[in-house]
Amino acid sequence: MPSSADRSVADLLDAFASNQPVPGGGSAAALAGSLGASLLLMVAGMSKTRTGTASERTSLDEAARRLRPLRATLTTLVDRDSEAYAAVVAAYKLQKGTDAEQSSRRRAIEAAMRGATDTPLETMRACQQALAEAVIVAGGGARSASSDAGVAVELLGAALRGAALNVDTNIGSLTDRAVAERMRQERQDLERRGAADAARARTLLV
Repeated sequence: MPSSADRSVADLLDAFASNQPVPGGGSAAALAGSLGASLLLMVAGMSKTRTGTASERTSLDEAARRLRPLRATLTTLVDRDSEAYAAVVAAYKLQKGTDAEQSSRRRAIEAAMRGATDTPLETMRACQQALAEAVIVAGGGARSASSDAGVAVELLGAALRGAALNVDTNIGSLTDRAVAERMRQERQDLERRGAADAARARTLLV
């Protein structure tokens, strides 16, 4: 199966609309995040800045440099989320006829569920970092592109919250409560920080 990045937009939308479980919400969140990061890169790369100062140009260029790997990460997460789901399904299908098989199956399920929780958490990490860059782009980008930067902020915010829903769904299946609590605390911190940066960026776009 081709990666999401290699599909046409129409084919990718058809994949999301199909009755198959993947790509699902986690992949959609990563895709929304990659679109948001792409829009920020577009605004940051424009020749015109808010006031035309050299410092603005430098800040936007530096923001773009940090955004590029974030967009790449979010793009790969579109498929990685589907792969994480497939790993969970495969783990649950393992044999459980003997005590040894049951023990091996439990370990496989735990590892797969941890991956299925960490994958949307990674989406949240990338979105939160991109929203921090959105503050710079919103403040220094050309006024004519304010709506583009605004759409980017909303996409990244939606992506972050959507990924958080997947974290919440999967984290309850983890039996290692210490790991689950660490992930839960990071999830809450990322959502809080992302929301704060999104709010700051919106005020700069007015």
